[in-house]
Amino acid sequence: MNNRTRWLVVVLVLGLAGVVALWPRDEAPEPPTPTRPTQDVAALRAQAKLRPCVPGAEGGVGVTCLGDGTRTALALKGPLLINFWATWCQPCQEELPVLERYAEQPDAVPVVPVLVESRETDGLELLARLGVRLPSVYDGPDELRKKVKAPMTLPATYYVAADGQVRQITDPPYFTAPEQVGKAVR
Repeated sequence: MNNRTRWLVVVLVLGLAGVVALWPRDEAPEPPTPTRPTQDVAALRAQAKLRPCVPGAEGGVGVTCLGDGTRTALALKGPLLINFWATWCQPCQEELPVLERYAEQPDAVPVVPVLVESRETDGLELLARLGVRLPSVYDGPDELRKKVKAPMTLPATYYVAADGQVRQITDPPYFTAPEQVGKAVR
Protein backbone atom coordinates (compact mmCIF):
# COMPACT_ATOMS: atom_id res chain seq x y z
CA MET A 1 0.00 0.00 0.00
CA ASN A 2 1.51 3.29 -1.03
CA ASN A 3 1.47 6.55 0.94
CA ARG A 4 -1.39 8.03 -1.00
CA THR A 5 -3.66 5.01 -0.34
CA ARG A 6 -2.82 5.09 3.39
CA TRP A 7 -3.82 8.76 3.62
CA LEU A 8 -7.03 8.06 1.75
CA VAL A 9 -7.92 5.29 4.24
CA VAL A 10 -7.13 7.60 7.22
CA VAL A 11 -9.31 10.40 5.79
CA LEU A 12 -12.18 7.97 5.13
CA VAL A 13 -11.99 6.51 8.68
CA LEU A 14 -11.88 10.00 10.23
CA GLY A 15 -14.77 11.14 8.06
CA LEU A 16 -16.85 8.11 9.03
CA ALA A 17 -16.06 8.72 12.73
CA GLY A 18 -17.16 12.36 12.34
CA VAL A 19 -20.45 11.34 10.73
CA VAL A 20 -21.17 8.86 13.54
CA ALA A 21 -20.30 11.45 16.21
CA LEU A 22 -22.54 14.11 14.66
CA TRP A 23 -25.44 11.82 13.71
CA PRO A 24 -28.66 13.11 15.34
CA ARG A 25 -29.96 11.15 18.30
CA ASP A 26 -33.28 11.14 20.15
CA GLU A 27 -33.54 14.03 22.60
CA ALA A 28 -35.05 12.02 25.45
CA PRO A 29 -33.44 8.68 26.14
CA GLU A 30 -35.66 5.77 27.08
CA PRO A 31 -36.13 5.46 30.85
CA PRO A 32 -34.37 2.47 32.33
CA THR A 33 -36.50 -0.62 32.62
CA PRO A 34 -37.08 -1.51 36.27
CA THR A 35 -35.52 -4.77 37.35
CA ARG A 36 -38.86 -5.80 38.83
CA PRO A 37 -42.42 -4.59 38.35
CA THR A 38 -43.61 -1.64 40.41
CA GLN A 39 -45.67 -2.90 43.30
CA ASP A 40 -48.82 -1.44 44.67
CA VAL A 41 -47.63 0.50 47.73
CA ALA A 42 -51.10 0.48 49.29
CA ALA A 43 -51.15 -3.32 49.14
CA LEU A 44 -47.71 -3.48 50.72
CA ARG A 45 -48.80 -1.10 53.50
CA ALA A 46 -51.85 -3.31 54.16
CA GLN A 47 -49.67 -6.42 54.20
CA ALA A 48 -47.14 -4.87 56.61
CA LYS A 49 -49.89 -3.89 59.12
CA LEU A 50 -47.65 -1.32 60.83
CA ARG A 51 -48.90 0.47 63.91
CA PRO A 52 -49.73 4.15 63.29
CA CYS A 53 -46.98 6.73 63.59
CA VAL A 54 -47.11 9.24 66.41
CA PRO A 55 -48.62 12.50 65.10
CA GLY A 56 -46.02 15.05 64.03
CA ALA A 57 -44.59 17.49 66.51
CA GLU A 58 -43.69 21.08 65.83
CA GLY A 59 -39.97 21.50 65.35
CA GLY A 60 -39.49 17.86 64.44
CA VAL A 61 -37.62 16.45 61.47
CA GLY A 62 -39.73 15.64 58.38
CA VAL A 63 -40.06 11.93 57.67
CA THR A 64 -42.59 9.70 55.89
CA CYS A 65 -44.71 7.32 57.94
CA LEU A 66 -44.29 3.88 56.34
CA GLY A 67 -47.68 2.73 57.67
CA ASP A 68 -49.78 5.24 55.73
CA GLY A 69 -47.37 7.28 53.58
CA THR A 70 -48.11 10.62 55.25
CA ARG A 71 -45.41 13.17 55.98
CA THR A 72 -44.90 13.74 59.67
CA ALA A 73 -42.40 15.48 61.92
CA LEU A 74 -40.46 13.27 64.31
CA ALA A 75 -39.49 15.26 67.37
CA LEU A 76 -36.40 14.35 69.33
CA LYS A 77 -38.31 14.26 72.61
CA GLY A 78 -37.77 11.33 74.88
CA PRO A 79 -37.76 8.89 76.15
CA LEU A 80 -37.47 7.41 72.68
CA LEU A 81 -35.34 4.81 70.91
CA ILE A 82 -34.51 5.56 67.26
CA ASN A 83 -33.08 2.77 65.11
CA PHE A 84 -31.65 3.50 61.64
CA TRP A 85 -31.78 0.48 59.34
CA ALA A 86 -31.73 -0.58 55.68
CA THR A 87 -33.11 -3.59 53.85
CA TRP A 88 -29.68 -4.77 52.66
CA CYS A 89 -28.23 -4.71 56.22
CA GLN A 90 -28.14 -8.25 57.65
CA PRO A 91 -27.63 -7.18 61.31
CA CYS A 92 -30.61 -4.82 60.87
CA GLN A 93 -32.76 -7.75 59.78
CA GLU A 94 -31.74 -9.65 62.91
CA GLU A 95 -32.25 -6.64 65.18
CA LEU A 96 -35.71 -5.48 64.04
CA PRO A 97 -37.60 -8.49 65.52
CA VAL A 98 -35.68 -8.01 68.78
CA LEU A 99 -36.80 -4.37 68.90
CA GLU A 100 -40.38 -5.54 68.23
CA ARG A 101 -40.24 -7.99 71.17
CA TYR A 102 -38.74 -5.30 73.41
CA ALA A 103 -41.46 -2.78 72.44
CA GLU A 104 -44.16 -5.27 73.45
CA GLN A 105 -43.01 -5.12 77.08
CA PRO A 106 -45.20 -2.96 79.35
CA ASP A 107 -42.38 -0.65 80.52
CA ALA A 108 -40.69 -0.32 77.12
CA VAL A 109 -39.48 2.99 75.75
CA PRO A 110 -41.19 3.80 72.42
CA VAL A 111 -39.16 2.46 69.48
CA VAL A 112 -39.08 4.13 66.05
CA PRO A 113 -37.33 2.22 63.25
CA VAL A 114 -36.08 4.64 60.57
CA LEU A 115 -35.57 3.22 57.07
CA VAL A 116 -32.62 4.73 55.18
CA GLU A 117 -30.68 3.83 52.01
CA SER A 118 -33.53 1.64 50.72
CA ARG A 119 -36.80 2.02 48.85
CA GLU A 120 -40.01 2.32 50.86
CA THR A 121 -41.52 -0.68 49.08
CA ASP A 122 -38.53 -2.87 49.95
CA GLY A 123 -38.75 -1.74 53.58
CA LEU A 124 -42.47 -2.56 53.75
CA GLU A 125 -41.85 -6.01 52.26
CA LEU A 126 -39.09 -6.75 54.78
CA LEU A 127 -41.10 -5.55 57.79
CA ALA A 128 -44.04 -7.72 56.68
CA ARG A 129 -41.79 -10.75 56.19
CA LEU A 130 -40.18 -10.26 59.63
CA GLY A 131 -43.51 -9.65 61.36
CA VAL A 132 -42.34 -6.29 62.69
CA ARG A 133 -45.32 -3.97 63.23
CA LEU A 134 -43.57 -1.05 64.97
CA PRO A 135 -44.59 2.44 63.83
CA SER A 136 -41.83 3.01 61.29
CA VAL A 137 -40.69 5.96 59.21
CA TYR A 138 -38.70 6.54 56.03
CA ASP A 139 -35.91 9.13 55.99
CA GLY A 140 -35.12 9.28 52.26
CA PRO A 141 -33.17 12.56 52.31
CA ASP A 142 -31.30 11.52 55.50
CA GLU A 143 -32.47 14.64 57.36
CA LEU A 144 -33.02 12.80 60.65
CA ARG A 145 -29.74 10.92 60.36
CA LYS A 146 -27.92 14.24 59.78
CA LYS A 147 -29.73 15.85 62.72
CA VAL A 148 -28.49 13.21 65.18
CA LYS A 149 -25.12 12.97 63.39
CA ALA A 150 -25.58 9.25 62.84
CA PRO A 151 -22.77 7.38 61.11
CA MET A 152 -23.23 5.79 57.72
CA THR A 153 -22.73 2.33 59.25
CA LEU A 154 -25.89 0.40 60.04
CA PRO A 155 -27.65 -0.40 62.20
CA ALA A 156 -27.31 2.74 64.30
CA THR A 157 -29.43 3.13 67.40
CA TYR A 158 -29.97 6.27 69.48
CA TYR A 159 -31.60 6.86 72.82
CA VAL A 160 -33.33 10.19 73.30
CA ALA A 161 -33.62 10.98 77.01
CA ALA A 162 -36.51 12.89 78.59
CA ASP A 163 -34.34 16.02 78.70
CA GLY A 164 -33.72 15.80 74.92
CA GLN A 165 -30.14 14.52 75.17
CA VAL A 166 -29.36 12.13 72.31
CA ARG A 167 -26.77 9.39 72.71
CA GLN A 168 -25.74 6.61 70.40
CA ILE A 169 -25.87 3.09 71.76
CA THR A 170 -22.72 1.29 70.70
CA ASP A 171 -22.61 -1.53 73.28
CA PRO A 172 -23.81 -3.84 71.90
CA PRO A 173 -23.26 -2.84 68.25
CA TYR A 174 -26.73 -4.26 67.54
CA PHE A 175 -29.30 -5.92 69.77
CA THR A 176 -29.75 -9.69 69.85
CA ALA A 177 -32.11 -9.87 72.86
CA PRO A 178 -34.85 -7.62 74.30
CA GLU A 179 -33.03 -7.54 77.63
CA GLN A 180 -30.10 -5.78 75.98
CA VAL A 181 -32.43 -3.05 74.76
CA GLY A 182 -33.93 -2.58 78.22
CA LYS A 183 -30.46 -2.31 79.76
CA ALA A 184 -29.29 0.21 77.13
CA VAL A 185 -32.19 2.62 77.73
CA ARG A 186 -31.87 2.76 81.53
